[in-house]
Amino acid sequence: MTYRVGVFVMDTREGRLVQVIGHAGDRVQVRTPGGGLEWEVPAGALRLATSEERAAARAATTGLMNCTECAELETARRRAIAGGDEEKAGDALVAVRSHRRRAHAL
Repeated sequence: MTYRVGVFVMDTREGRLVQVIGHAGDRVQVRTPGGGLEWEVPAGALRLATSEERAAARAATTGLMNCTECAELETARRRAIAGGDEEKAGDALVAVRSHRRRAHAL
């Protein structure tokens, strides 16, 4: 099965919720919700996350103190991903992480 970039899945090997960030052959590139280290997982070791698991991930990545700038930066990142512009998506991700570190000490 092919998972689209941005979707939340479970790495069944570790029981860990992860987000798809890309594909490389028959392997899927993932990371923890909200950023962090990236790794590859065989597609067969993944399953779609349940609605409860996705809701928990969304709350963890978007519930940062109702910060307007966080919301704007995240919206820009999602638009870049949806538009398929990997360079712009990467730049947007850096902006999100930089803001979170600077403004929220994360």
